Amino acid sequence: MSQRPLCMNRSRLIRRLIREQMEKLAWILRTKHSCFIPLLWFTFVWVVCFFIVVFARPNRDQFSSDVPPKSSFPLSQGIKKLPRSISAKMPLWQISGAEDDYCAGRYVYMHNMPKEFNLEMLENCRNLSLWTDMCRFTDNAGFGPPLQDSEGVFSNHGWFATHQFVLDVIFHHRMKQYSCLTNDSSKAAAIYVPFYAGIDIARYLWGANTTIRDHTSLAVVDWLQKQPQWKIMGGQDHFIVTGRPTWDFRRQTDQDNDWGNRLMLLPAAKNMTILMVEASPFHNDDFAIPYPTYFHPSRDIEIQEWQNRMRNTNRTDLFSFAGAPRPGIDTSIRGQIIDQCRNATHCMLLKCHMGASKCHHPDVVMKLFQSSVFCLQPSGDSYTRRSTFDSILAGCIPVFFDPFSAYTQYTWHLPSDASSYSVFIPEDDIRESRVSIENILLRYSSEQIQLLREKVIATIPGILYANPLARLETEKDAFDLTVHAVISRIANLQVSDR
Repeated sequence: MSQRPLCMNRSRLIRRLIREQMEKLAWILRTKHSCFIPLLWFTFVWVVCFFIVVFARPNRDQFSSDVPPKSSFPLSQGIKKLPRSISAKMPLWQISGAEDDYCAGRYVYMHNMPKEFNLEMLENCRNLSLWTDMCRFTDNAGFGPPLQDSEGVFSNHGWFATHQFVLDVIFHHRMKQYSCLTNDSSKAAAIYVPFYAGIDIARYLWGANTTIRDHTSLAVVDWLQKQPQWKIMGGQDHFIVTGRPTWDFRRQTDQDNDWGNRLMLLPAAKNMTILMVEASPFHNDDFAIPYPTYFHPSRDIEIQEWQNRMRNTNRTDLFSFAGAPRPGIDTSIRGQIIDQCRNATHCMLLKCHMGASKCHHPDVVMKLFQSSVFCLQPSGDSYTRRSTFDSILAGCIPVFFDPFSAYTQYTWHLPSDASSYSVFIPEDDIRESRVSIENILLRYSSEQIQLLREKVIATIPGILYANPLARLETEKDAFDLTVHAVISRIANLQVSDR
């Protein structure tokens, strides 16, 4: 009999042997043998049982439980693109490394790419945008210059004039300090590709032909496919982080008047996990992670103190909107939202426009959000807004009008229950003037508002990108949640291929 069936049927085997021996004992007593013989049979029975119990005990190392330990970073149950949970039969530590290795299953290997694919782009930072001098924003690990607190709305440390489209740089610098970075790609649970795809395409979005726009992406894919690490999973264990929306990388034609490049449509790129500030709701090959905010804390206490400050902030305005109309987009409801805010009794409007707008002053924007109970977040040029994360940072309850603005996007970072932290008003209700935003928000009781705000404030750590020069001890920021989710997704692919 093999060891595993013996372990599984141990109790049944013991009961059967005892029953047989007791029957023999009864026969002995009926035949009136001496008292010595029954004693001998009793002794024999218990010795047999003892050896069965001891030597048939399951080997815990060989037959481990099918239930893995709970993950320290539980993933949100979002609407779209959430990686399936890791198979219970394949814990991460079994996939990559020993059980007692702190980094087992969490190692990341970072390609040492030619500088033309990342840092060299920053050397020509004045050519990164037609309208903005990006040199000041790409400096300081992508955080930009420290902010001056003229409005008294920031805490003492960790505030920077961070541009919304520099996540390529921020993530790269943070990955350099990742505690489980490895030079041995055979140990890696994921492989990071430090290609500044967003910085690259920003140089050529206006005026350049399609050949120029596609050049660097094609060169990166060609370089990757020549690397030995690529051949192991065909790039499925690779991931890229870019700070621009998915639409900049999904050009459908080769006509020069078509938008963006074709990175997301390249067969090799489809094998990789590509992370960006706005993913496509209609495809499953990219994933949205938060826009960078102005706050990049160095210690847990800085986050916790900020959360407490947002709990105790006096909010004098029911709701607010910071933004500009989109007259060139026929389906935009921003014009109606601006009109409703102007005509409301309890709304504050910060109208943005080209040039020296106050919307470009972080202290003014954050002061508005900190004084507001609700912050309106309609779609703009695309579905998502950096403003969503600035308002969450300020403890302001976001109001969405399109589910693609958040609910289908940031499934690793925002609560899975949309109603627990936000308000949803359908776009059509605004477009067709069926509802009053003010009246809807006035129906929320103080108790409901308190619960919503507490959920928003609890979400703050997971939408921040901490300072790479320090390391958080207990809080998990957007980088931590992202890396964990990527590793989980890749591990799941490995399991499904077995």
